[in-house]
Amino acid sequence: MAACYSLPLLLVFFATCWAGKILVYPFEGSHWLNMKILLEALHAQGHQITVLRTSTSWYVSENSPFYSSITIVQEESMSIESQNYMTAFLERSIQIQRHKGSLWAFVEFYRNLFSFLRDSQVVVANMVVSIFENQTLIKELKESRYDVFLIDPAVPGGVLLAHYLGLPTVFNVRLHFRGEAHFLIAPSPLSYVPQLFSQYSDKMDFSQRLKNIIYHVALLYMYHFVSNPPYQAVCDRYFGSDVSATSLMQGADLWLVRVDFTFELPRPTMPNVVYIGGFQGKPSKPLPADLEDFVQSSGEHGVVVMTLGTLLGDLGPEISQIIASAFARIPQKVVWRHIGKRPATLGNNTLLVDWLPQNDLLGHPKTKVFVTHGGTNGIYEAIYHGVPILGIPLIFDQHDNMVRVKARGSGDFVDVTALDVESFTASLRNILDPQKPYKQNMMKLSQLHHDQPMKPLDTAIFWVEYVMRHGGAAHLRTESYKLPWYAYHSLDVIAFLALVCFLVIAFIWLSCRCLCRFLMKAKHYKFKSKCE
Repeated sequence: MAACYSLPLLLVFFATCWAGKILVYPFEGSHWLNMKILLEALHAQGHQITVLRTSTSWYVSENSPFYSSITIVQEESMSIESQNYMTAFLERSIQIQRHKGSLWAFVEFYRNLFSFLRDSQVVVANMVVSIFENQTLIKELKESRYDVFLIDPAVPGGVLLAHYLGLPTVFNVRLHFRGEAHFLIAPSPLSYVPQLFSQYSDKMDFSQRLKNIIYHVALLYMYHFVSNPPYQAVCDRYFGSDVSATSLMQGADLWLVRVDFTFELPRPTMPNVVYIGGFQGKPSKPLPADLEDFVQSSGEHGVVVMTLGTLLGDLGPEISQIIASAFARIPQKVVWRHIGKRPATLGNNTLLVDWLPQNDLLGHPKTKVFVTHGGTNGIYEAIYHGVPILGIPLIFDQHDNMVRVKARGSGDFVDVTALDVESFTASLRNILDPQKPYKQNMMKLSQLHHDQPMKPLDTAIFWVEYVMRHGGAAHLRTESYKLPWYAYHSLDVIAFLALVCFLVIAFIWLSCRCLCRFLMKAKHYKFKSKCE
């Protein structure tokens, strides 16, 4: 009997002890924060992890206890790696939003965005070329025999390198260089799937559906004339003109998409898409003693937590003064991550910090509201802990995220360009009002989010290891990306059927015409013979 149990136990032992080699191509900012969580979990499983980073990297450390790194020398940094550039980009974005609704604002919004993206794509494309030309590095990467390439495809540098090395690929993705993840891999009907930057929900009237198509066309223009040209030049040089960054992305084995349908709007999906939204959520830990004392001093009123994420810490003195004044008017204590000059209107109830333990504060029972820019990491942590949200969306996908929060009734958002003390105070009191359903709705979202057979992080680890065990996941991948665009949309079939219908109708028409002529001639001859 003991022998019967020994084999299964050995199989379990070897299954849990099996370790692979993972190559990682990350992205900066908040993208790295959630990639880092995934890498820590994979390292805990015994996997060997190597991270490709640049010499100008802002967040990705060269030394780490859970990964080794390869640093790519890069003379020029991406836009997102410069705090000064991000501050200037934010200021320009806010200026444009002041004219929201005008044709000028629409054009300037995309011009500002395209300028930001164009510079970054050129830098990344040049870096990829430098990697390809570094034969010593390429030889090292090939000889390391990695089992899988884990990539954040916000920029497709890692996608090109994965194809060059011939490695199975897994994406850790929310947005990529063409827009939102699903639009590249899954059918996305524009009648009910809002495009990035549209700020619509899945309930659109005619004018909104019309504008949704316009937003879609703008992103197609961005791809063809802004984002893709630097990468297409690399593909033409090393892979041939029939290969593009888009086709390589569509050929990825697995997409770990950082959304959860308790928050994301329903839409079509594909078999090789796995949803891991909220995988960074975890139970809160005790706060540092001084911060705990401040939180406890709030009494029955509780605490408001505010942070604008990793890239944006300062909205400028004018807006900061407005926010500080509004905070001073509420009875709650406030913990505010603020980078910049201390606002003169700051109340005694507000604590300014350079950094805060966001997850631990959101999980504290005294936290009542989360004031945020609308980044997905913070939103999912708020959902995990059931904390309603007041958003101040600023750039990128933050407006779209807050539209989803509002659609779920778990929060609201304010326009940063129309912000004043009275309106912001009213918005805060509205979310804090226990008679309003924001807290209840967010708790319902939290219950739905937690009611899963596996934790999102465990799901992510399973599927990464799945690809490693099987050397890819081609059986889950659709082959539609290999079709030309006219075949994908069946335009060739429609054209053929239209031609057949035309020929049949033309044959019937000609036959009827000939028959009519024959009958007319027969009638004419018959009449003529009678007359004779």
